[in-house]
Amino acid sequence: MSRIFAIAIAGVVIVTPALAVEPFPAAFKTQEIAANGTTLHVRIGGAGPAVVLLHGFGDTGDMWAPIAAKLVTSHMVIVPDLRGMGLSAHPDTGYTKKNEALDISGVMDTLKVQKADLVTHDIGNMVGYALAAQFPARITKWVVIDAPLPGVGNWAAQLSNPKTWHFNFHGPDEERLVAGRERIFLDRFYNELSAHPEKIDEATRTHYAALYARPHAMHDALEQFAAFPQDGVDNRALLAKGKLTMPVLALGGEKSYGAGMAAEADAVASNVKGGVIPEAGHWVMEENPRATTQLVVDFLTK
Repeated sequence: MSRIFAIAIAGVVIVTPALAVEPFPAAFKTQEIAANGTTLHVRIGGAGPAVVLLHGFGDTGDMWAPIAAKLVTSHMVIVPDLRGMGLSAHPDTGYTKKNEALDISGVMDTLKVQKADLVTHDIGNMVGYALAAQFPARITKWVVIDAPLPGVGNWAAQLSNPKTWHFNFHGPDEERLVAGRERIFLDRFYNELSAHPEKIDEATRTHYAALYARPHAMHDALEQFAAFPQDGVDNRALLAKGKLTMPVLALGGEKSYGAGMAAEADAVASNVKGGVIPEAGHWVMEENPRATTQLVVDFLTK
């Protein structure tokens, strides 16, 4: 059963400026790691118990800089860009989340990390579930943030949600429509799926628009959506083997999934605690990085 809690930081203005393009601390290095037939751009810093941070659509691993800065003092922090996104390579295929999970396990193997905590958002949730379900002994805790899993839980309701029309927006003509208009396309997500679009500032939007305008980048991003039907088949097969048993913290933005995110995690995990990130929609690290960071760090370190 889920336990729901909310966080408030007394005396502090919760809604802080966007931090998605905050640089990673000097303790981090970047490495191009070959894994599962592709190459991932990975930020690595610190020493101690490992934690892997996985981003979603509209972001890259850059989104995690505030959390990485807190965890690097006590953890080995590993922050990849997912296959076909950010500064990672752009293979033509392989965008099922079950396969992308093998990318991440390959990164862990290269870094000689046997076990790690996991923090995920959006499409990162989907890759994270596939990773934890295929390699449950390797994931010690999981923080899952503000997005459902294909084919399980309340996924059917998501398919009829007007705000998720983009799940079926992929193909050559759709790519032609977006080509050269990546910023307009991304603004739609930042504006409509946030509680405070003004907190996703110009620097943040410009930063991500440039990354998603790189050759083949938008094609690969849309392939993440095109893989959802197969992801659903894969997830149901993984779930049939049993629910995850590691501790899970399911966080929803107050104006997005909110407390309902715990129900999404309950569908695939048996040890779930829920949490709500106040004054945030879907873009929790851009809208309220302080509260998100506090929730994640507290769960991983206590």
